[in-house]
Amino acid sequence: MVSIADVAKHAGVSPTTVSHALSGKRKVGPDVHARVLAAVAELGYAPGRSAQSLASGRTRILGLIVPDIGNGYFAELAQGVEQSATLRGYNVLLCTTGFDYEREKHALEMIRSRAVDGVVYAAGAPPSTSELARLLGDLPLVLVDEEIPGAEVTAFVSDNYEGGRLAAQHLLGLGHRDVLVLEANANLISSRERVRGFTEMWSTAGAPPPHIVSGGFTHEGGHQAVAPFGQAFATGELSGLFAVNDLMALGAIDRLTDAGVDIPGDVSVLGFDDISSTRYARPRLTTIRQDVAGLGGSAVAALVTALDQDRELDPQRHVYPVELIVRDSTSAPNAHAVASADGIRPIPEEVPR
Repeated sequence: MVSIADVAKHAGVSPTTVSHALSGKRKVGPDVHARVLAAVAELGYAPGRSAQSLASGRTRILGLIVPDIGNGYFAELAQGVEQSATLRGYNVLLCTTGFDYEREKHALEMIRSRAVDGVVYAAGAPPSTSELARLLGDLPLVLVDEEIPGAEVTAFVSDNYEGGRLAAQHLLGLGHRDVLVLEANANLISSRERVRGFTEMWSTAGAPPPHIVSGGFTHEGGHQAVAPFGQAFATGELSGLFAVNDLMALGAIDRLTDAGVDIPGDVSVLGFDDISSTRYARPRLTTIRQDVAGLGGSAVAALVTALDQDRELDPQRHVYPVELIVRDSTSAPNAHAVASADGIRPIPEEVPR
């Protein structure tokens, strides 16, 4: 195997001069540069990745932190990040945090210690801005999917408020009046904005305020959160359900179906994300689609451009539009749900409000 020392000997220069000529970090004379390139071509020398890293001070590795790779949304986000990075000559080091605060801090510390060039961060249990600065130092950072309050960094997020508004508009348009909302975590801006968009749109129609409960961003979270409301859905006191992500919506459908509730005959269910499994679930899930590939690809493009141009990232907030995707899990309410909306059948006291 040809080494840098072989190239230096062939060109009549030192190995250090060869490194400078190839990396461009220090200028060498045009004649020396020409001799080095000729020697490289004649000997067939290809610098290794470690040598290139030493010469440039870069590893061409990006860190990616996501809450849960088992969640189809984050799996698709990670795939988009990796594809975009590969096209630009970068590799990706993946960490998952399980929406756990301590694991999140550990992942940030670990990523920094692995000498990555920059970080794409989808926060699940984000630290404070001061902690974030301490954990990452001056390592270039781009937020994707989730913002961190007060953090002046580049962020690529979906229009979560508009997504919640579209969900409410769809259920209202079908004739629903009494609904349940499954939020995930009030500490996450994405969850909070989806609920805010839904409730503000709902209030403009003069409908009864939606019942809001926390379910967590998981299938099991949706399954458990909807359990106390089985009777209310079965008897028509509630006729609609909006979950702030698809996994929660699918978990709720499983629990209600097991209880004999028909979807969408007895209750319409609507999610958020449009993960691939929603298209194959039965019934196929009506949901709010996010541009997952666009978020991940744009985050990488912004980060790599800044790295390659050796400049700081501009702390800008980029908001991607969302879209209502109507499938089989929503329909007009049936007769007894309409009766409930007219006040004939109030929600029993034992059903949590």
